[in-house]
Amino acid sequence: MSNLFGKIGDLNKLRQQAIQMQQQLEAEEIVVEHGDVRVVITGSQKIKHFSVQGITSDEAVSALNEAIKKSQELAAKKLQSMSGGLGGLFGGGGQQ
Repeated sequence: MSNLFGKIGDLNKLRQQAIQMQQQLEAEEIVVEHGDVRVVITGSQKIKHFSVQGITSDEAVSALNEAIKKSQELAAKKLQSMSGGLGGLFGGGGQQ
């Protein structure tokens, strides 16, 4: 039984490391400029700034972030289906 608790502790440690890595990625910024287009995005793939010829649009930033989020959700679903339902072990809910 103690082996089970050890594995749970290992999973919790991995989860904490993942949270810490996510926080570090959110603090990073990548700036890309191509001609009149400028994009600033975080390491966690959230667009902070988008402009074309110096003109920015909050609606464009919102739409781009929504598209990125949907693509991430799709990827997560695909990975979850590949894991054979093991996502529940990592805090993803699911069946026991």
